[in-house]
Amino acid sequence: MNDLIEDFLHFLIVEKGLSDNTLHAYKRDLNYFANYMEETRQIMDPEKIERADIVGFLGYARKDGKSPRSVARYLASLRSFFHFLLHDGKVSHDPMIQIETPKQAKELPKVLNLDEVEKLLAAPDGKTVYGLRDIAMLEVLYATGLRVSELIHLKMDDLHLQMGFIQTIGKGDKERIIPLGSAATKALLNYLENGRPKLRSSKYRADEVFLNHHGKGMSRQGFWKNLKQLAVKAGIEKSITPHMLRHSFATHLLENGADLRSVQELLGHADISTTQIYTHVTKARLKDVYKEFHPRA
Repeated sequence: MNDLIEDFLHFLIVEKGLSDNTLHAYKRDLNYFANYMEETRQIMDPEKIERADIVGFLGYARKDGKSPRSVARYLASLRSFFHFLLHDGKVSHDPMIQIETPKQAKELPKVLNLDEVEKLLAAPDGKTVYGLRDIAMLEVLYATGLRVSELIHLKMDDLHLQMGFIQTIGKGDKERIIPLGSAATKALLNYLENGRPKLRSSKYRADEVFLNHHGKGMSRQGFWKNLKQLAVKAGIEKSITPHMLRHSFATHLLENGADLRSVQELLGHADISTTQIYTHVTKARLKDVYKEFHPRA
């Protein structure tokens, strides 16, 4: 089955042009499925897989501690995989046809409040080159709602600070233009003038905006590690993630009167239903405020 998975991944690269992250997700999901089929069901030929085998796999994944979201993702990966196999003549039937995707309860995004954002932005030591870099990264992330992958892959040519915007390539290779606020622009200029030149290395000559101590572009893991340390320093007790700043960006915009379509465009969501989850966050926060302050709540 591994060869067929590789064929499928090649098809996704050539025909669909999917991002590396999406390809890795497909590969991880399908390898997990293939290992189950081989070790538990002793099936290595997709032609022999029936609906009962898929149902057994889903039950196994749940017992293995996989979240409902992960199980739903496995289903989506398997649907695409067997559709490819059927279309390519590798199997004569599709065992996914009668498999229903379970409905998921939408989990509201976790966000920082304004006070927590201010504390986090003030946490890096602006007297060091790393502090200047971290201030700039946090300010840009909160000012633009970029995904972390988009932030760490920002190139110098993507910055248009005199005109007050940056450009990025998001999911599906879609380019979008995002305005920068004055605070983020100031932090970026300070880092570019006083921080980045000291981090550059003649060995690597990286053109990423944000560099690590080797002079290479910052990694997702490196930024996450720094973020967790800064959150502790800022006294934030929530379990913080890089995506939380993106959630906070969207939520705070809506709370202050931005319209949903504008927030959708800024975030780079293909479907507005993805953006609508933030309206539920603002409603939930309004209910909390009402309960706390209304005398008869």
